[in-house]
Amino acid sequence: MAGTVDVVTPADQEGTEAVVLRWFKRVGETVTQHEPLLELETDKVTVEVAAPASGTLLEVLRKETESVEPGAILGRIAPGAVTAQRAQAVTDRPAATRKEAADDGLLSPAVRRLLTEHGLQANQISGTGKDGRITALDVTKYIETRSAPRSAPPMSAPREPTRETPRNRASDTPAPARAAREPAAESPVGRAFASRHVAHSPIRRRIATHMVASMSAAPHVSTLFETDMTRVSAHRKRHAAEFEARGAKLTFTAYFVAAAVKALQAVPEVNSTFHADSLEVFGDANIGVGTALGNEGLIVPVIHRAQTLDLFGIAARLNELVTAARDGKLSPDAVRGGTFTISNHGVSGSLLAAPIVINQPQIAIMGVGKIERRPIVLQLDGADAVVVRPMCYLTLTIDHRALDAFQANAFLSTVVNTLQTWPED
Repeated sequence: MAGTVDVVTPADQEGTEAVVLRWFKRVGETVTQHEPLLELETDKVTVEVAAPASGTLLEVLRKETESVEPGAILGRIAPGAVTAQRAQAVTDRPAATRKEAADDGLLSPAVRRLLTEHGLQANQISGTGKDGRITALDVTKYIETRSAPRSAPPMSAPREPTRETPRNRASDTPAPARAAREPAAESPVGRAFASRHVAHSPIRRRIATHMVASMSAAPHVSTLFETDMTRVSAHRKRHAAEFEARGAKLTFTAYFVAAAVKALQAVPEVNSTFHADSLEVFGDANIGVGTALGNEGLIVPVIHRAQTLDLFGIAARLNELVTAARDGKLSPDAVRGGTFTISNHGVSGSLLAAPIVINQPQIAIMGVGKIERRPIVLQLDGADAVVVRPMCYLTLTIDHRALDAFQANAFLSTVVNTLQTWPED
């Protein structure tokens, strides 16, 4: 349309399916260039789209909940002068308003949506996230607690029997009269709780599509190994405080990423993508780490070029990505370009998960189970001995079009050896 400025899907959303989450402005309202205009939610992140020009919002072409294809025109602005007062308001709001915006900025899009849907205020809920931030899981638990049926009051003690005349006894009342006064026993069906439908979020819909597509495209095969985490546990115990002082929490996941880097270098075919006519093997180990978002689903931020990082660098980058993921503040680049994925399902108590669905177009995914102390048999001084060690199950699920058991077992053998021989310093 001549004389108007199009609002389009950002360039960094190319190739990523998105849904319009909400418009901050209505048709006819004044907008200022660079002011947040609407919010898009992809299967991976939520991003704001800024006004490309100052003027009046003339049209909204894609409404909330509508899917947006790459390069779509979302709306149109009729350009025009904006008063200096209006332009200044965008960057210099009153202190109270700025504080409200800052507080709201601590809430992820998923949390804001849950609060709105259930008519809640953020100050009603205690946050368990970083710096007391409210997570989607906090809101869900609050809703469940609030809606849980109250426990029945305690039964009163039976009263002492009293003497009564025959005319007052219930047995002397005619049966039809008693039936009229006494309610019929409630049917078990009548006591059943009604079901409800919970609409799928864009993330959940995209996860469903992605998982089905992966299972359809690739024949999944899993191999299982076990590793002794004694040396890693000792190293972590010695260095956790030092890492914390330098600004990075040292988690076991950082060790698994480091071990995976060595294994990808030893068996480079695992770090690849399958094509009809070739196997594309990547030079960089861009390792994605599955991060749970409570009921909202799962996201996989990527540690790019992990082979260039030492253990501290891996731990620091991992902390940044996981925190941003749970706060809903990951950038689009942070979830792109992964060549291999780790699913640390053990953090929630799982011992074994197989097969773990491959994150296409990758060809393998490593599963890490819970670390627990178990009795194992070792040879000590030439004799078998039963000892208790911190043990962990590792799986590698592969795309059998691209890899065979030989590469899968060689990969996990390297991971296990790296963890079991971790240096003491």
